Parts: sequence; C-alpha cells; structure tokens
Amino acid sequence: MTHPQEQKEIVRVSISEGARLFGVNPQTIRRAIKDGEITYIVVAGRYKINFESLVRWSQSRTTLKNKVNKRGIGQYVNQWKINNTLYSPSTKAVSKDNKDDKKPTP
Repeated sequence: MTHPQEQKEIVRVSISEGARLFGVNPQTIRRAIKDGEITYIVVAGRYKINFESLVRWSQSRTTLKNKVNKRGIGQYVNQWKINNTLYSPSTKAVSKDNKDDKKPTP
C-alpha cells in the first residue's frame, strides 16, 4: 500500500523574528518582500514569512550569507555538531555493516 506524499509543515515567522534570526535589519526584509524575493502571507494585518523562503533568500547574496553567519543563527552552527561520540555511529561499525551487506546470500 502506498502512502500519499506527506506535505511539509510550513514554518512562518514575523519580520522582526526573521531579522533577529538572520542578523539583518527588519527594513532589509521588508525590502525583500516588496521586491518579491520572499514568500509571505498576511495574518491579522501582520506579515508572516515562509521560513524556507527566508533561508533561500539569505543564501542568495554573499553579504546576506555573511550577516547570517556573523550576527544571525549561523554563528551557532558549529555548536550543533555532535561532540558526544557515545551516540555517534562508530566508523568501525559502519564499515563492518557495509562489508556484511556485500556478502552473497547462500
């Protein structure tokens, strides 16, 4: 039985939230909305920006990428990497599993 393709949950943020997350001025985001570079909806008179659209826009120009990495959420990316090897897959275990997969079945 096939399952219908699951749709992604759309995450939306306000202009001020987007500005804080991406390290830019709210006016910069307003300008991008005006230029049609960011997807949004209006809820109760307030802009709600599609987060995925905001991420794509933030990676579209070098200056924006730099702001995200220096003042926005990008400055924390290295902290997200797994430092606890206890729960990381062992390279030996992964290699062993791959070798087992290649053995022909009797």
